[in-house]
Amino acid sequence: MKKTILYIILFLQISFAQAAVDSITNTKTKTVADTVETIKDSVKAESNKLVENIKPPIKVNEIFSLTKIIWTIIFIFIGYNVIKLITTLLDKLSERSISYRITIKGFIPIVKIIGWIGIFTLVIVGIFQPPMESVLLVAGSLGIAIGFAAQDILKNIFGGITIIFDKAFQVGDKIQVGEYYGEVTSIGLRSTRIVTQDDSMVVLPNGELMAQSISNSNSGEPNCQVVSEIYLPPYIDTALVRKIAIQSAQVSRYVYLNKPIAVRFKNEIYESRSVLKLRLKAYVLDIRYEFAFMSDMTETVIKELLRLNIITKDELIGFQKLN
Repeated sequence: MKKTILYIILFLQISFAQAAVDSITNTKTKTVADTVETIKDSVKAESNKLVENIKPPIKVNEIFSLTKIIWTIIFIFIGYNVIKLITTLLDKLSERSISYRITIKGFIPIVKIIGWIGIFTLVIVGIFQPPMESVLLVAGSLGIAIGFAAQDILKNIFGGITIIFDKAFQVGDKIQVGEYYGEVTSIGLRSTRIVTQDDSMVVLPNGELMAQSISNSNSGEPNCQVVSEIYLPPYIDTALVRKIAIQSAQVSRYVYLNKPIAVRFKNEIYESRSVLKLRLKAYVLDIRYEFAFMSDMTETVIKELLRLNIITKDELIGFQKLN
């Protein structure tokens, strides 16, 4: 009897254990199935979302239509004439005042750069209105192509922008670049133009300017220092000659008297003989009269020296090669 009861109890325990195992298995199977269904639903939703986000390709004629091209030509034409009008007015206004001429002329290249940047920005954004993806794609492709094909042009453009904002010199300044010395008449994106003493126009690429040493005579001011050099015999009365030289500078119509006038003497050896070099330093009121002022001082000093018999005509002829 006891064995029969024991067998019954064991049988019941085994049955309960089997039921529990079956329950766990069914639960796991159901969980895995639910997970698989969830993944399938997510993938399907993402696929539908990607399909919805795919836009049909934009046709070229939708961006570059004939109407838009015509409006672009008109807009660039108007912008060009507006920029030209503003720069012309600034140039004429600057010529009316010696004190503010260089300052006003300094705005001309800035107006040109900002004006053209604004024009092309409005043409692209306001007229063509390309999608941002196309703009970025085209910009990247053009950037790479232009970077390899036009390195010198880009170097000149960046050089021009640097010159304008760094202000090493500006329109109206007198600068020395290598063998060229003259007044800066324009600073463009590609090149800088200067007019030399003999009225020659010299075009200097901005990229080369950035790699050279530049001497600025006036640094934005209308006046600059002018040096007149005269060779004299070593025995002359330097005190008297100094007085004559200073007076010669003071009476010139080109002199700027708010800055000092200086006279320096230096002994030099020329063809085995000693000579005295006079350096008369004074400031001209307008840099455009620099060479006229130099000539005026030299002529006045020599005339006075001859009139007072400080030097003779024969001595002057002997020093003509030096002067």
